[in-house]
Amino acid sequence: MTENVNAVSAAGSNDRVILCMKWGTKYGPEYVNRLYAMVRRNLKGDFRFVCLTDDGTGIRSEVECFPIPDLKLPDGLPERGWKKLTTFEADLYGLQGTALFLDVDVVITDSIDAFFEQPGEFLIIHDWKRPWRVTGNSSVYRFKLGAHADVLEKFRATGAEARKAFRNEQAFLSDVLHKQGKLTYWPASWCCSYKYHCIPSWPTNYWREPFVPDGTKIVIFHGEVNPPDALEGRRNRALRFVRKAPWIADYWKE
Repeated sequence: MTENVNAVSAAGSNDRVILCMKWGTKYGPEYVNRLYAMVRRNLKGDFRFVCLTDDGTGIRSEVECFPIPDLKLPDGLPERGWKKLTTFEADLYGLQGTALFLDVDVVITDSIDAFFEQPGEFLIIHDWKRPWRVTGNSSVYRFKLGAHADVLEKFRATGAEARKAFRNEQAFLSDVLHKQGKLTYWPASWCCSYKYHCIPSWPTNYWREPFVPDGTKIVIFHGEVNPPDALEGRRNRALRFVRKAPWIADYWKE
């Protein structure tokens, strides 16, 4: 891995930074490489693309790789995305400007310029399953680098209590920023759930292919399927048939 640990950005406060994170073995380098390619096709102008990772092997040269800052979590915890909170370091390897965080398994289907133009101090997807709650889905969120270091500091100070009170990092993050009056959501049509919005309802799922809803810019894969599963019509739960989604190959590629 190319570790630019001491890198200091020559960039200014107007820089655009795409952030992603990869750890463990669930996602290979092809996820990061395809994400970079999708961003490059769908974001006009200059940007830096940064991956926080424990293994940069196989990641394309345009991507700047840095180690994931240490949260000092106990071993053996269930995966709940807590590592994402390290994106809020007061000084994240000298990076400056506005960061758009993207999960490595999203599929970008349209221009994402507007994600840097939408007003708001902190923007995140409003969770689809329980929209009456303030909780956001952290597959896509935007913030000014270094501006929310207090969120990370609070977690580091109260980690055990926070993990008992909140199921995952996005619930904790949303609660803290909501109480500060800083939480804002993306327009509802921009980010859709493959599971909830793209798969046709029963029984039409047996003869209709999954589709991209109108207005969608980013398709989110959470829970049971990832892009390669959806491409082949695989689901990880019994008795829930879904056809192949060949259109994924048009977007999820280098």
